Amino acid sequence: MNQTEMISDYNEIRFPKLGWEFHIDPTAFTIGGVRIQWYGIIIALGLALAVLYCFPRMKRFGIDSDRAVDAVLGGVIGGIIGARLYFVLTSWEDFKKDSFKDTFLAVINTRNGGLAIYGGIIGALVVGLIICKIRKLKLLPMLDIFGIGLLIGQGVGRWGNFVNQEAFGTNTDFVLGMTGGRIQHFINDNMQIGGSMYENGLEMMWEKPVHPCFFYESVWCLLGFVLLAFWSKRRKYDGQLILMYMTWYGAERFVVEGLRTDSLMVGSIRISQLVSAVIFIVSVILQIVIGFKVKRDPESFVLYASTEESRLFIEESRRKNMGMKGVDAYYSDEDDEIGILDDEEDDETEDETDEAADELPADEKKEED
Repeated sequence: MNQTEMISDYNEIRFPKLGWEFHIDPTAFTIGGVRIQWYGIIIALGLALAVLYCFPRMKRFGIDSDRAVDAVLGGVIGGIIGARLYFVLTSWEDFKKDSFKDTFLAVINTRNGGLAIYGGIIGALVVGLIICKIRKLKLLPMLDIFGIGLLIGQGVGRWGNFVNQEAFGTNTDFVLGMTGGRIQHFINDNMQIGGSMYENGLEMMWEKPVHPCFFYESVWCLLGFVLLAFWSKRRKYDGQLILMYMTWYGAERFVVEGLRTDSLMVGSIRISQLVSAVIFIVSVILQIVIGFKVKRDPESFVLYASTEESRLFIEESRRKNMGMKGVDAYYSDEDDEIGILDDEEDDETEDETDEAADELPADEKKEED
């Protein structure tokens, strides 16, 4: 392995075997004495990219994007709260202070990280699905597009860990091995008696590079996004994409979590690794079972986007956006201008009319003319 000297600058990041060096201050800028962290900016960027990609494509899933706005906003808020609560509850001793005020301030201070992805997913699902129920949005199509958005957000958001020099792995001689001022000092401090690494039985050396776990997960999530985006046009049933997400992310997180040095633990068990294993196994079993059912009876698995209900909701939303009010905003069977009927049906109707006309006697045709 490459040995490195102790880096005095906490903001310096190095990739020794690649010869790369970066100097990144976790604080992007300050407004009125409040420090704005790169971590938060990068998380927000990942969220924005996910929204920009998913919203224009909701119609493909039969979802009215206007109705989905509330569910997305609620999911974002629920995700942030869930991610923080999950992290705090599994690391309570690190947040418990002498007074309630100090404890509360420590709990809500997320500028330097401290968000657990599984807590975020749980929080987003709970709040988002409740709002879906209220807004009469179909859950499985929403979960499908939610899975695609998650991969974008996770793939981009992991770079916040890079800036903070966190979520790194064990020592390695891999060509992508990294180190930095914060990494080295963290290892040195926590390998002392009583430190978290020492207590968890890890054998770490601050002199050695470590696995860039943030990078592994970022690349894996972005590859998963490409896969799910490609398959979204070929999906066989609603819910297939979210199951694919669970399998894809569960497999990666199980492996990478085994490399990390900051895992949330219950005894000797890595919580995220256990959750990942369960998610992976359950999702694979469900895909196999549902796959057999789809082959046997494909007509029972009609995509929601192909249903009349979906088309009606989307058309009503379009009319309202055009300024139509009252009964004009709603679909009527006698209305031919809203595009509910397929073009094929319209063509068939025209063909039948032409055939009937051809069968009329010549004198009747002339009379009609």
